[in-house]
Amino acid sequence: MARIAFLGLGRMGAGMAARLVAAGHQVTVYNRSPEKAAGLVAAGATLAATPREAAQGAEAIFAMVADDDASRAAWLGADGALAGEYAPNAFAVEFSTLSRPWVLELAKHAAAHGLRYLDSPVTGLPDAAAAGALVLFLGGDNADIDAARPLLEPLCTSIIRFGQVGAGTSYKLIQNLLGSIQIAATAEALRTAELAGLDLATVAATLSQGGAASPTVIRMCREMLAGSHDRDIAFTANLRLKDTRIGVELADAVGTPAALGHTAQDIFERLVATGHGELSETKVIDLLRD
Repeated sequence: MARIAFLGLGRMGAGMAARLVAAGHQVTVYNRSPEKAAGLVAAGATLAATPREAAQGAEAIFAMVADDDASRAAWLGADGALAGEYAPNAFAVEFSTLSRPWVLELAKHAAAHGLRYLDSPVTGLPDAAAAGALVLFLGGDNADIDAARPLLEPLCTSIIRFGQVGAGTSYKLIQNLLGSIQIAATAEALRTAELAGLDLATVAATLSQGGAASPTVIRMCREMLAGSHDRDIAFTANLRLKDTRIGVELADAVGTPAALGHTAQDIFERLVATGHGELSETKVIDLLRD
C-alpha cells in the first residue's frame, strides 16, 4: 500500500479518492472547500490544509481539478504540492482535463522536482468514478506507466497509453470536442423535431436506436427530454465550455479548421453568458428554445 496525496474533491475527485481509500492506501486529501472531505475522512482519509501538506511523504500525488488555474494553484507556489517533501521519485499524475500547453509546462516543473509525471485525463461520469469504472488516457514513459499501474488500477477498468507526456491530454481534448459537437447537434435535432410538431419522446427513443446514436447522443436525448438541468448535475455548462475551448485551441494549434468545434464553442459561450454556467450542459436545449 502506498501513501497518496489526492488534490481536488469535486464530483469526480471525491469518488476517485474514495476508491483509493477503499483499496487500502494511506490517502491524504486536499480541497479548497474542506467540508467536502468529511465523508472521506470518516472512511479513513486524512485532511490536509494545503496541497503542500498533502504531499508530505507521498509516493504519488494525484490531482483532479476543474481547469488550468486550479491546477496551477494545486501544484505551484509556496503552498503547492511541488513545494512539499514527498518521497524520492514519486509520481505526479494529473487526471484533470487541461490545456496541452499547461500540461507540458507542468511536466517540466514536476521533472525539475524529481517527480515522474503522467498526464492521465479520464473518461466517465461521477458514478463511474465512484465505482472505479473510469478509462484513463495516459501520456508518459512506458516504464513509468507500468510502475504506476498498481496505484491507478483501483480507479479504472482500462488504461490506454497514447504516447509521451501530453499525448493523453491531446486525445482527451479531441474526444471531448467531438462530444461537445454531438451535444450541440443533439439539442438542435430535438429542437427541430419539437418545432416540426413531432413527439419528442418518440424522437429521442428512435434517435437512440438509430445510426446516429452514440453514448453521448443517447444520454443527451434522455437528459434533455427530462429537463432536470438543475438536479443531479454530472457536468456543468462551465466545464463543457472549458473543454470545448481548449479542444478548439488544440485544433487551431495543429492547423485543423475545426469549423464544427468553433460553432459548438460559440453555442456554449452563449449558454454560459446567459447565466447558466453552473447548470447542466443539457441546458443547451433551452438556449435554442429562447
